[in-house]
Order: sequence, then C-alpha cells, then structure tokens
Amino acid sequence: MSLELLSLDNIQELASQYGYWAVFIGIALENMGIPIPGETITIVGGFLAGSGELNYWLVLASAIAGAVFGDNLGYWIGRIGGWQFLLQLGRFFRIHEHQLEKARKQFSLNAPRAVFFGRFVTLLRIFAGPMAGIAQMPYSQFLLCNFGGAAVWASIMVTLSFFCGRLIPLHQLVHGITQFGILALLLVVAWVTVTYWRESRKLKQQAGG
Repeated sequence: MSLELLSLDNIQELASQYGYWAVFIGIALENMGIPIPGETITIVGGFLAGSGELNYWLVLASAIAGAVFGDNLGYWIGRIGGWQFLLQLGRFFRIHEHQLEKARKQFSLNAPRAVFFGRFVTLLRIFAGPMAGIAQMPYSQFLLCNFGGAAVWASIMVTLSFFCGRLIPLHQLVHGITQFGILALLLVVAWVTVTYWRESRKLKQQAGG
C-alpha cells in the first residue's frame, strides 16, 4: 500500500465517498491486525460529521461496530493460529520458546487493561486483539473489555473531531491525536521495561541470596 494512498487527502476522499462504510471497514481492518490508519479514518468521519456531511451518531455507531468486529476477528485469528505463527517467527529471529511463553503469560496478566486501553496506544491498538487470542484470554472477558474499550475510544475520537474540527484544521487535529498515541506507546514501553528490569533484579537477588 503506497504512502500516497494513505495520504490524509485520499483518506478524506474515501470517507466522503463511502461514508459510514469507510469508517466501519477502516477501523475493523486495523483492529484485525492490519496496519492501516483506521484511527485517522475515524477522526475524518467525525470531522465530516462536524461539517454536516455525515451524521454524528451513525459515524459513532460505525466506529464502535467496526472496532468490536475487527477485534473479534483478530482475537480468533490469534487464538486459532497465532501461537504457532509466533513460534515460527521466534525461530526466525532466534527467540527461544520459553521467552515467548513468558511474554505470553505476562500479557495474559495484563490482557483486560491491554484490550480496554490499548485502543489509545499506537501499535497496541493493532495487536491487542490477536495477542489476547494468543494469550487465551477468556472470550467472555474479552468481549466485555473489547466493547467497553471500543465505546469509550470511539466516543472520544468522534466527539473530539466533531467539535474540534470546527476550530482546528484537520491535519493539525490528526497530528495531535497521533502524537498522543505515540506518547502513550512510549509510556507503555517504559512501564514494561521497568517492570521487566525490576523482576529480573528480584530474581537475581533471590538466586544470590
């Protein structure tokens, strides 16, 4: 997929042409684990609702439905074949299976938070569904966290772009929200790194004592 196709102008044109379907399919594909700018499409949908081209409530419903549907597909893809794929990927990059198993257990402990809040984090929004499936997160728990996270995320994104789009140029709005997602990703990486370091230090102290 070329960068030209992913330009904001083309995304806005797609959203104008296909309306609610563009919002639904865009965020659904992203939540399945396909790295396309679903969040940007949702923001553009809210922006178009603010300018009167689309209906606010239908954009919101499309974003929630697309997020829930995409994450569910991602979950089952991860649950059915994700672990074997991860093992093969690990062998390619020379990552031992016990390291992957440890990472899977660690994600499993934080799966509810990752699924609910992951939508606000760049990259984690793409991989949270498949990773929840790989971690064998109970499906009923996944459904609850998935729907709750989708409703909160979509409400904030669509409402923010609906109102702020009247005051701020679209490219600035998209840039600001993208920067927030990257900052959230950096904070998550820092938290994981510090947690891993503390656990490793604790194990070394126990082994030495």
